[in-house]
Formats: sequence, structure tokens, C-alpha cells
Amino acid sequence: MSPSVTRRWERRRVVGTLGLLLAVGIVVIGLVQLAPPTPEDGLDPRITAIMRKPDYRHAQWGLFQQNPETGEVIRSRYADQFFIPGSVAKLFGVSGAWHTLGGGHRFVTPVRAVGRQRQNALQGDLDLVAQGDLTLGGRTRKDGSVAFTTVDHTYANTVPGATLTPQNPLAGIDHLARQVRDSGIRRVDGDVIVDARLFQPDPVLDPTPTPLIINDNVIDLLTSPGDKAGAPARLEWRPKVAPYRVTSSVRTVAAGKPTDISVTPSANGTRIQLSGTIAAGSAPVLRVSPIKDPNAFGRTAMIEALKRVGVEVSAAAVGGNPADRLPDSYRGAPTVARYTSPPYAQYARLIFKVSHNLGANLGICLMATSATSSDCEAGFPVLAKFLDGARVDRKAVQLADGRGSNPVDRTTPRALAQLLTYWQHTREAERFRTSLPVLGVDGSLADSCRHCPARGKVFAKTGTVAGVDALNDRLTVGAETTAGYVETRRGHFDVFFAGVNGASTPRLDINDVLDIGNDVAGVAAHLQEGDTGGGR
Repeated sequence: MSPSVTRRWERRRVVGTLGLLLAVGIVVIGLVQLAPPTPEDGLDPRITAIMRKPDYRHAQWGLFQQNPETGEVIRSRYADQFFIPGSVAKLFGVSGAWHTLGGGHRFVTPVRAVGRQRQNALQGDLDLVAQGDLTLGGRTRKDGSVAFTTVDHTYANTVPGATLTPQNPLAGIDHLARQVRDSGIRRVDGDVIVDARLFQPDPVLDPTPTPLIINDNVIDLLTSPGDKAGAPARLEWRPKVAPYRVTSSVRTVAAGKPTDISVTPSANGTRIQLSGTIAAGSAPVLRVSPIKDPNAFGRTAMIEALKRVGVEVSAAAVGGNPADRLPDSYRGAPTVARYTSPPYAQYARLIFKVSHNLGANLGICLMATSATSSDCEAGFPVLAKFLDGARVDRKAVQLADGRGSNPVDRTTPRALAQLLTYWQHTREAERFRTSLPVLGVDGSLADSCRHCPARGKVFAKTGTVAGVDALNDRLTVGAETTAGYVETRRGHFDVFFAGVNGASTPRLDINDVLDIGNDVAGVAAHLQEGDTGGGR
């Protein structure tokens, strides 16, 4: 391989790995070059030292800290200038959905029997009416909470260390199937249909939410090394639903050799091929492949689940979802099964902790449905009304999605502080605050500042936008941001923003981007710890 080809491959690999950064995207950024911070800024010298690092020579730092009870501004640096937020933008969309639906809102997904039931046979169809439930039981613990890992499986193709939660991703489907059986139906002389008319998928929102979501609309592929170098790797995958099939040619290589596993799906996503290598003695490696037709997948999953509990369906299990058979109304069609989700606040916690992109975009669509619209774009006026009511300067926020990856997304530090202040004055203040990643403890801040005094005292959403600077063989970090709460004394929380736009790394190395993330987390930690000579 020639040096130029090697360099191109390396750039492609690094671009892929940037999926780690919670709001992936290469964004065109125009920033005014500003003078480096000076002691006259009144900043903690430790913060000033971070800002003066070479990575930030041409970058712009923003900083804002405020007492939400008195309104006193403690720190302010470019508080009214737009910054690229990255996944910090999730604070807006998730807040809007939380307020609109209610933190205690539960999604109830019904199965309706359309036709006539004679003894134990339904002469007609079973319609699974999708309600926009983010996990449909696939992450629900026995205590009703929603499980998550530090690096979510949705990032597995780009982030080392992504892992699975132990729950069965088909748990909700299995629950519905058992209820259908318990209703007295043992045979369906018709079809099973997914009713996904709640809203229309909007490709502008990437990843695109769908009314029915099973396992985040992905197939999990877990590869483990064989017993010795040269042996075939072992493969486990889930959820196993026809006609999906997975094959693997991954081989085990000597310990210390590179692990490099690729996933190649067929055009319709139902045939998945894994190839590459995995080092002997290494931990299992997770990859995912997209479910390209969630409705057909859900239909087949439901028919197979019914069969497992003894309910036969006359229609073939594999095939397209016959949505043209859906009725105009379910009047007179009894509910024969229903699955009830955990409260929305649990979903918000998942979205914030792991920076769940699909869930964040789903919130926009759910706000649209609250306005009786099936057009996800109708969610933005609902969000706007919420922000106005929360006394957030809406003109200081620009959004085109829920996850914070659209190139137009912008916010000012002060606007974020206004939103955070709103929550601090609600009955759900603690519930909202603790749903955010906690410094040194969990979520996207789990590995930062594990042994510093601020550990466990910073609650904040993080965000990153990064890409490859091909001209200089390095990475450009359009944004590295964090916003949330710092506990300055027991039971008192200041709202804050800390972030940098326009940083660059010295090398084409993802670890350098992680270092920038640690710097931003470090600034937040110093805000929590207070000054050591900079004055407050």
C-alpha cells in the first residue's frame, strides 16, 4: 500500500472513529481569531493554563457561570456569542419533550384485534399500533428503570469498548405475544400488521426516528476471539428475527496484533457479513448493522413471538408490512394486548447519559404528535413555545434537529444557562439534574476527573463536533462543550457552560480529541472547586 493510500485509509478510519464524539459531523466553521486569555479576565489560573494550550491557539473559549437563585453572574466569557453546541443541544430538545409529555408519561403500545373472534380464532388481523416507545422493553430492568452502559451499543462501529445491556431486546414484543394468547386467541386467520401512522419518518433527522423501534433499529454483532491464533472467531448476535442472517469470516490473530472488524450488510440489510481480525485473548468486540425496514422487522418479530407462545398466524412470517390493510378507525376493535413503558424521565436519562442520538431526534417527532401532526417538523413550534415559557431567549438558539449534529445548530452560553435555570426552579429539578452525566461517575463523563475533588459534583451534558483536517494531517474540533450544574456548596447548584470552538489537534489521533474533552471537563471541575487566587 502506497503512503498516499495509507494516509487516505487512516483518514477514513479516524472519521469513522469520530462517532465517539456524541454529535458526529464535519461542520464548516467561521470563527474570529481572538486574543488568548489574560490574567485580567479574572479566571482561575488553572483554567487560564488550559486555555493557553497550543491546541487552542486559534480557538474561542466560552464560559458562563451563574447563581440561579439570585441571578448573580459569577463568570462570563462571550456569553452572548453563538457557539456550536454538539450534543449539548440535546438539552433543548429533550427538555421540550419532557415538558410536553411530562416526566411521568408512559407510552402504551396496544395490539388491536381487527375482525371477528370465534372461539379461539381471530378471523382478521392483529394490528400492533406503534406509539414511539424508544426501547419497547428492550432495556427495562426489573425495577422499571432503563439500563445503559458507558459506551452505548449504537456507537459500536466507531467506539472501542461499546457494550450491551443484558436485557432481551425483544422483551416488549414477547410481552405483547403472551397477552394476545392470554386474551383467548390461539390462531390468527389473517395477518399481523405494524401500524406506524403516528408520524412520518423525516430523513432530515439523522438517525431517523420511526414509530416502532426495536433494539434501536440495529442488529447487535458480538465477536470473541478463538482459542488460538488462526482459529475462527466466535460470533453471537441479536435479536434473531427472520430473514436476518449473519455470517463471519473473522479470524483470530496473535495477541497484540490489530483487531479490525468490518460489517457489510446487503442492500435490504437482511444478510450481514463480518470480516477481519480479532486479537487472541482480547475482550469481545461489538459491532452493529442497521435494520433498514423497522416495520417489516417488527411484524416478523411479532409473528415469531406469537408462535413461541402457541399462537399460529396464517400469513407468512417473512414479508413486507401490509399497511394498506390498516383500518381508518379502531372503533369496535378490542385491545387484546398492551405494553406500558417506563416513564419518559427514564428515557431522558438514557438520552443524556449516553448521548442517544435516535432518542434525541425522536423527541422532536413526539412533540409534533402532541400537536396532532404526523410531520416531525411540527415539533419545532412546540419546542419554541416551551422555550418562550421557560424564559429562554429563543433567538439565541438555532436548531434543525434534536441531537445537535446539523450544521446550523448554534446556541449562546447564556441561553443554555436560562434553560438550566428554568429546570432548577421546577419540582423535577433534582430528577432532571441527576439524569445528566455525572463527572467521574457515569455516562459520557465517567472517565473524566475520576479522582479530583469535583468528582460527583458536576452534572452536565457534553458535546463534540469533529472532523479531519486533510490539509494539515490533523483533527479539527469544531466544538467541545459541556453545560449543566456545579454543586458549589452542599445543596446549592450553579448553572454553567464551558466550551471551545475551533480547536485543533497536533496529530491525526482520536486520543487527542479525547484530551480536549478532558480539558473542558477540567474547566468544569475548576468552576466547581472555586478559585485559587483568580477571584470570584
